[in-house]
Amino acid sequence: MSTTRNLLRTNWRRAIGLGLLVTLGALMTGCSNGERQQMALYEQENMELRSRNDQLEAALRDSESQRSMLEEERERLDSQLRSAQQQRQTAGAATGFEGMAGVGVSRRGSDIVVDVAGDVLFDSGQVTLKPASRQRLDNIASVLNSRYPNAVIRIEGHTDSDPIRRSQWKSNERLGAERAMAVQDYLASKGVAKSRTYIASFGPARPKSTKAASRRVEIVILGGS
Repeated sequence: MSTTRNLLRTNWRRAIGLGLLVTLGALMTGCSNGERQQMALYEQENMELRSRNDQLEAALRDSESQRSMLEEERERLDSQLRSAQQQRQTAGAATGFEGMAGVGVSRRGSDIVVDVAGDVLFDSGQVTLKPASRQRLDNIASVLNSRYPNAVIRIEGHTDSDPIRRSQWKSNERLGAERAMAVQDYLASKGVAKSRTYIASFGPARPKSTKAASRRVEIVILGGS
């Protein structure tokens, strides 16, 4: 790039010098034929230099444009590489919930989703935790307190799509909310502060492959990766 610019400067100096010579020659009177021929050669060389200078300027603009495009492409590839490395590290990182009986764990972007089947936690249409479910929640609370002490946690209630008929709840959304609240209260009793948890109910809005799988409570650790 610097070589091209230096060449441009050199050509401009030559063009200016030749232009001065042509001007001086035109002012001179009584030029001989030889002098006029020399002046014509200078004019021709001057025109050639201007043409060459224009070509070099065009080449310089093209090279700068190509360099800009290459820099943008390099930045894009660097960004993709960093993202792939982060995803690979995240995918291989243990969450602390692996191996818990009756508990599923997955990732949703940067969030960690701990899934407990609703039928494990509650009887049909009920919002009181089964005694047998509390050991699972004890284990979950222990990991939340030890590995994610500052994380914000969303406790989601999910149901199947069957309409409410026999229980006291007016809708599946209400049932999902009450179940999420029951899990929140129990986790709080095990040291998971309510100040960093909140509930959400999706009712039947996010079904899974079966009705049994759709009935669940998901404990979502926001940004837990």
